[in-house]
Parts: sequence; structure tokens; C-alpha cells
Amino acid sequence: MSATTEKATPTPTPPAKPTGSPPVRMPVFVASLVGVVLFAIWAIAMPEQAYNTIYSWTEWVGGAFGWFYIALGTVILVFVLYLGISRYGTLRLGPAHSRPEFSTFAWASMLFAAGIGTDVMFFSVVEPVTQYIAPPVIEGETVQAAREATVWGLFHYGITGWGMYALMGMALGFFAYRLNYPLAVRSALAPIFGRRIDGALGHTVDTAAILGTIFGVATSLGIGVVFLNFGLGELFGVQQGLAAQIGLVVLAVTIAAISATTGVDKGIRFLSQLNVILALGLAAWVLITGRTQLLLEGVVMNVGDFVGRFPTMTMDTMAYDGANEWMNLWTLFFWAWWVAWASFVGLFLARISRGRTIRQFVAGTMVIPFAYIVMWVSIFGNAALDRVRGGDADFAAAAQEYDGRGFFMLLQDYPAAGLLVLVATTVGLLFYVTSADSGALVMGNLCSELRSVQEDCAPWLRIVWAAATGLLTIAVLAVGGIYALQYATVIMGLPFAIVLVLVMWGLLKALRTEMRRVESGSGTHAVPYAVGEGRGDKETWKARVARATNFVDTDDAEAYLASVVEPALTDVAAELRTRGVDAETTRGIAPPDDEDPEGGEFVELRTVEAEHPFVYRVRVGLHPVPTYGGRMIGNRDRYARLEVHLAEGGQDYDVMGYTRAQVIHDCLDAYERHLEFLRTV
Repeated sequence: MSATTEKATPTPTPPAKPTGSPPVRMPVFVASLVGVVLFAIWAIAMPEQAYNTIYSWTEWVGGAFGWFYIALGTVILVFVLYLGISRYGTLRLGPAHSRPEFSTFAWASMLFAAGIGTDVMFFSVVEPVTQYIAPPVIEGETVQAAREATVWGLFHYGITGWGMYALMGMALGFFAYRLNYPLAVRSALAPIFGRRIDGALGHTVDTAAILGTIFGVATSLGIGVVFLNFGLGELFGVQQGLAAQIGLVVLAVTIAAISATTGVDKGIRFLSQLNVILALGLAAWVLITGRTQLLLEGVVMNVGDFVGRFPTMTMDTMAYDGANEWMNLWTLFFWAWWVAWASFVGLFLARISRGRTIRQFVAGTMVIPFAYIVMWVSIFGNAALDRVRGGDADFAAAAQEYDGRGFFMLLQDYPAAGLLVLVATTVGLLFYVTSADSGALVMGNLCSELRSVQEDCAPWLRIVWAAATGLLTIAVLAVGGIYALQYATVIMGLPFAIVLVLVMWGLLKALRTEMRRVESGSGTHAVPYAVGEGRGDKETWKARVARATNFVDTDDAEAYLASVVEPALTDVAAELRTRGVDAETTRGIAPPDDEDPEGGEFVELRTVEAEHPFVYRVRVGLHPVPTYGGRMIGNRDRYARLEVHLAEGGQDYDVMGYTRAQVIHDCLDAYERHLEFLRTV
């Protein structure tokens, strides 16, 4: 009897899916949490000593490593752009068959909201006015100072920082979704350090990522509560001061903890789309009801000046200008801030970008967020400069204060000022909540042993990190306000800046290896017309038609998987073992993905190799039944396929109906291509 007509043998029960929350990486969790708590206690108990120590450390880091921060930002940007336009740009952040999970608008909204939302509002007025009145090098309050003032804002919030985000997002997405590593920072270092990432080295890297992240998020939240404190004072008469700011931190952290437990789709996605729409509406109102022509001319001029001056600005260490204090408070602070946020936002970007090519990812992260930055900073920055240049000295003084009052004073110039203040406060609060929300989620994931890339940490862990972030924010605000937050960020960003260098190295090594794998397996798939078992003839053309139009259900596919595919792969594994190749077959249920939201049963042959194992997996997946002329083939709307997956992802063909010999030869064809790949590594 041929394999195509055999009765199905009883199907073994596949292993159950993991249940419960993922285990915690205790060394990472304890080390990072203890570090945060000790710092917060020190800052609250001895605020003056803490401020002086932080300031002196900042002076040392700025003097000794300022050049490193400046050079690193440029190198990362060039590296990311190179990957986007190179041949590596065709590789996907996921298996070869994967496609994006989110629509372009939803993806773009989350890209922007993942950044420093409240702080863009804050600095869109503070920085242009400050750089106009007290620029680092040229004379202040001149036409040239006005032209450079807003460009500094675009530079500090521009493509350099998003290059750092893109590097981490690309690396983590590629290693997690393409190479099946855990969605953790340590995974990006696997090509360099191998299995050592599972030990103390990996724990150290993830701890550095968490510490950098929590200080970066605390800086944003600190600026946010100061900003929101002033907005609420305008609306409801809330007094300015630490007491009100502590109340805002407690409220926002509580909301963030609740929101974080709803997951990416329900919490972050909804809030990020809502606050982007509100922010766009606020900017449009200022543009339309203000000096529209001046603002539009300013946008065009700012973009031109940014493009023209960027090559000089990106490598300017101001070595001969004596602007060390300015560098520490501005460029070095912003670069360290981006570094501190890189692991946080990178993990978030990876989660929302599965299935996109590297080229799409680089283009999106470089263009979409920067378009928002140009819109926001140019409109509000030029509106503020117009008011200052018009002679409003009170506004000029207020706009340089680090409490957000300049932004709200600016809104008083426009129609429906009360409503604008309400909308601005709401937008700031939503940006603030999404930062705390996604920050707690990412830090919880960084210290968890996630069993799949779709899994998130335990809800209690998110609440712990939301609370820890709030505690750190309050502690540093008590020490010295926003200045202390800036100084602490410059210090805490340095260890992870070194990690980013290793991430570039590891990612490039992995991309080169994966491209060799893809090129060694290039070509179209052909059905292996091998000699049948005991028949002596090849598959007839009528049998091919029958196989092509046989739209089976899940039960039939799983039975075929057990009766034909599993014995075939078991035979191959046994033969490989007799020839010295350590191979084994396993059966289980694949986690849900874009191919099958429920997760499909699979049988897999895998060789045990340290770095590049051969994988031949056949899994059940559901697909719509093809239609011709509006008529559906078969009597159901969905059917099951037995899809072949290799180490690099799905191969987009179905082995349902193959004989046992054909499955064997198809597996061996893939194995021979794998051997060719190994010869090139």
C-alpha cells in the first residue's frame, strides 16, 4: 500500500502550550531593582550631596567621553542607513514569509508615541528661545541666532537619536523573529560571545539596559510632571511644587500599571493613536490661526538649514569653543538620553515591526518620526521666536524656565486659549502615560525568561517597575529638578553606549551569515519526483492534480502529519545518526503567529549544532480556499496546509499529499543546501 492511501495511525498528544507567567531572571531583576532603590534612598536622604556628586560625575563623563558620545551618534546613524540601502535591506525582521502585523498608520503612530512625546512639547519652546538668546558660539539675539535656534532643536530630536532606536529595534527584531533568540538585549551579542550570553555576561548587559532605561524614562517623566503641573495650574489652580508633582507621578504610574496589563494592542496602540491625533490637531490650530505664512516659511528654511548644517553639527565637539557646560546640558544630554532609551524603544519597535524588511524599517524609523519632529518643533519654535523677536521680554524669560510655562504662555496668543491649554495638558498626559506604560512593560520583559517572542512578563513585574520608575523620578526631582535628571542621564547612558558598539558588531556578523544562508538556498521549489516506496514509478500527472485540489481540514492534515511526515523525518534522523550527525525529531505546537493565530501542530527534524543547526519543520497552517470566477473550490472556506519551515522561516509550499519518499527527498534537498551554506560560513 502506498503512503498516500495508508490509514492514519493514532496521533500522539502534542505537548501543552506553556501556561502561567514566564519565570523571572532573578540576577537581572534583583541587581537592577536594588541599584534603583539604593540610588533613590541616597538621593532622598542626602539631596545636596547627591546633587554635588552627580554634577561632578557629569563633568568628568562630559570631559572624558564627550567625544565618544558625539562620534557614536554619527557612526550608528551611518551604520543604520547603510544597512537600509545595502543588500541586507531585503531581509525581514521575521521569517521570509512573514508580513507586517500593524497597518502603516498604526505603525507610524506607535513609532512616534514610542519616542519622547511630552518632552518634544517641552523643548519645542524652551530650546529655540534659549538657543536664540544664549547660543553656544555665535552672538545671541541676531538673525543668524534665530536661524540656528530651531535647527538645534531639530538636530537634538532628529535622525541621530532615531538611528540609535533603529539600531536596537532592528537588532532585537532580527535576532528574535528571524533567528529565534529571546527578545532581549543580550541576544544581539550572541554572534560575538556565543553561549556566554546565557550567563553573567548576559545578566550584566540586560542589567545595564534596565538601569539606562529607567533613568531615561525617569528623566522624561520628570520633565513631564513639571510640564503637566504648570498646565494643571493654568486649568485648575494646582500649586507648583514637589507635592503636586509627587501626586502626578503616583497618578500616572497607577494608570500606567493598569494599562500595561492590557498588552500592546489594547493599551499602547490605542493611546498612541489617540495622542498623535490630538497633537496633530493642536499643531494644526496654531499653524492655521497664527502667522501661517511665517510658520510655513520657517519650516522650509529650517529643513534646508538642517540639511546644510547637519554634516558639521553631527561631529562638532566644540573643542576650541569653551562650551563644555552647554555641551553637557544639550548635545551630550540628548545623546545620552537617546542611548538610555535605545533598549526600551528598540524592544518596543521590534515588537511592532515583525514582518517588515530592514529597508522598510529603516525608512520608517528615519522618516516618519522626524516628519513629526519637524512639524512640531518648527511650528512651535518659530512661533515662540516670533514672539520673542517682537519684543516680549516677559515671554522670553518665561520660555527659558524649565517648567513648561513658556509653552502654555504661547498658547494664550491663539483663539480658544483655554481649550488649547486643556488639549495640550491632555496630550502631555497621554504621552506621559504611554512612556510609563511601555517602559514598565519593556523593563519587565528584560528581566524575564520569555518562552516566546509573543509573550510578556507577569503583570506584577510591570507594576513593580512602574512603581520603581515613579520612585526614581520623585527622588531625582527632589535632588535638583530637571537639571539633576539631565546630569544623571549623561552618567547612566555611558555603560549602555558601549553595549551599542557591540550590538553593531553582532548585528553585522549575523546579517552576513543570514545572507549567505539565503543565497545558498536561492531558487524555486520543485516537487521531488522521487521513486515511490515499492512502486517503481513516479507520481502520475493525475495524482498531482488530485493533490493540488485536495483541500483538507485540520484533522486530516494532523493525521497525515502523524502517518506520513513524522515517520519520514524519523527515518532521515535515524540515517543521519548512523553517519555521525546528531539529529532528532520532535513534535509539538508552534506558538501563534501571522500564519496561524491559534498556533499549528508541527513535526521537526533538527541537527544539534552549536551555531547553525539544520531545521526542517512541517507545520499545520490554515489558509483561505482559492476561488476561481467567484466559485470556491471544495466545500469549506478555509483549509489546512502542511507548510515547510527551515531555520530562516517559512518556504511557502505545501507537502500535503507527498509520499513518504517525497518528504524524505524534499528534506534532503534542504539539508544539502544547508551543507552548502555551512561551507561558506
